[in-house]
Amino acid sequence: MNHLSLIIKREYLTKVRNKSFIVMTILSPLIMIALIAVVAYLSQINNNKHRTIAVLDESGLVSDVFTKTNNISYEILSGISLDDAIDQVKAKEEYGLLYIPNNSEIEFISDHIKFYSEDSPSLSIISDLESKLENKLTDVKLQLDGVDLEKIRMSRTNISISQESFTGETSSKIDNILKLSFGGISGYLLFMFIIIYGNMIMRSVIEEKTSRIIEIIISSVKPIQLMMGKIIGTSLAGITQFAIWVVLGGLATLILSSMFGINLTELQSSQHEVMQQAMQNSGNVNEMQLAIAAFYNLPITNLIVAFMCFFIGGYLLYSSFYAAIGAAVDNETDTQQFIMPILMPLILAVYVGVFTVIEDPHGTVSTIFSFIPLTSPVVMLMRIPFGVPIWQQLVSLMLLVGTFMFTVWFAAKIYRVGILMYGKKPSYKDLYKWLKY
Repeated sequence: MNHLSLIIKREYLTKVRNKSFIVMTILSPLIMIALIAVVAYLSQINNNKHRTIAVLDESGLVSDVFTKTNNISYEILSGISLDDAIDQVKAKEEYGLLYIPNNSEIEFISDHIKFYSEDSPSLSIISDLESKLENKLTDVKLQLDGVDLEKIRMSRTNISISQESFTGETSSKIDNILKLSFGGISGYLLFMFIIIYGNMIMRSVIEEKTSRIIEIIISSVKPIQLMMGKIIGTSLAGITQFAIWVVLGGLATLILSSMFGINLTELQSSQHEVMQQAMQNSGNVNEMQLAIAAFYNLPITNLIVAFMCFFIGGYLLYSSFYAAIGAAVDNETDTQQFIMPILMPLILAVYVGVFTVIEDPHGTVSTIFSFIPLTSPVVMLMRIPFGVPIWQQLVSLMLLVGTFMFTVWFAAKIYRVGILMYGKKPSYKDLYKWLKY
């Protein structure tokens, strides 16, 4: 055990003192914030672009629905032919021309509306125009049929179905959104952590193997201790890097906000004013109350404990596979044939979580995959917010831990032989032989 602690310390210090690790630890949050700022700036430029749309309404039925907005203004044309209108729009280099023909049949009008433009128009603009025209022409058609629109508007009823379990626990659609958000974020973090730091473990083993340093280390350390030391040491380095990213991200946000004159206090106060204005609306009050209630209905303690247990267990399980792969090959090019079979269960877990847990968190498929150790770290974390019995969580966790211990033994046997094998690209048949040594 003393050797294990020394190996963990060595792996940790080697990783955190590496120049590339230090550079990426510092630059990653800055690059991420810069990318977000650039995307936000470019989106703002695109949204602030002013467009002028000419409208030729020969029917005279829909001209009144086009009102000027911050980004779009409408030019209503009249007493002009379609060809002349197109020439005029092209001459003025306006964004496009919306043409509504004249006919006694509403169906004919709706089927022959066209939008002329130099380039392909924005999908959001076309959708907005369609929505305006649909609503207006529907009202016109109802009026022509002798229907009182005011009575229709007064007769409309909004339905919001209240949800309650047989035990009397209330919930809402917002509850499901929060639960799905937690599950999705948890699965994404685990997936990224495994890929990033699992590859780091694999590269570390390959580097020591190709430099023959491993031959010296293995003379005084058991292979399983060396493998576990690499896994745990790299994990601690990853946690350290994440912690630094959080701190640097917060500092960078404050610095950038001060550089660009963004007052966070004013933003908070403006958000508070918006909240107060929204609270004046009874519908918004109800939604906010439901959101607050949904947050408090979440099993926070259970989620935190389960997240830590399944996150660590899932990472250690897959990391042992990465360490075994690193020991079996001589370079990263040869790892591709082994990585894909390992990642397939993790990818499957994400798909099961997204397409099955969302629809039926307690169904047969969701339940089975939440017990399979290779998929349970993701699927179980997505099920827990919906209320999973503690005994199921414990059984799933015990299966995960047991599989991890078996995987460590399995990987250690490959690791024990593979770290001293050079010059040959291993096959699955070779790995099977190594297990018998």
